[in-house]
Amino acid sequence: MLVPTAFHPMPEDILKLKYPMERRPTLVLANDAGSVSLALNHTRNPLPSKELTEAHRAFDRMFRNMYPSAHWFRSEVTSLNGRQFILLELRTPALDTEIRNLMLATSVDERLLLITVNMTKELEGEWLEVANRMIRSVVVKP
Repeated sequence: MLVPTAFHPMPEDILKLKYPMERRPTLVLANDAGSVSLALNHTRNPLPSKELTEAHRAFDRMFRNMYPSAHWFRSEVTSLNGRQFILLELRTPALDTEIRNLMLATSVDERLLLITVNMTKELEGEWLEVANRMIRSVVVKP
């Protein structure tokens, strides 16, 4: 996956603010301000590859319920570099701004792999195309 050279592991204090739950992503990389980030999490949640379409419906429903005021851009199952992914793109409210979220999900070893790229609304002009290039570059090796 392409990752900007300016990204570094997110500092623990910002990580705790951004992900207050104890189950944080496995890896979070971000710009210095933490306003643009990439999170990867190969969860323990089972996701058989044959259930990706069902999982898409569940993800879509869950995020629409969690963020009823969200602005949706995409919600689909798509193929990227030979693998099926769930792709959700939406802008959600945050404390003092809105956040553009690009989320990929797929099955790796029959477990859920989540990849998210997000940025503040103010940075979309500068970062959205970069985020889309990052998403399009994801390759999961067998």
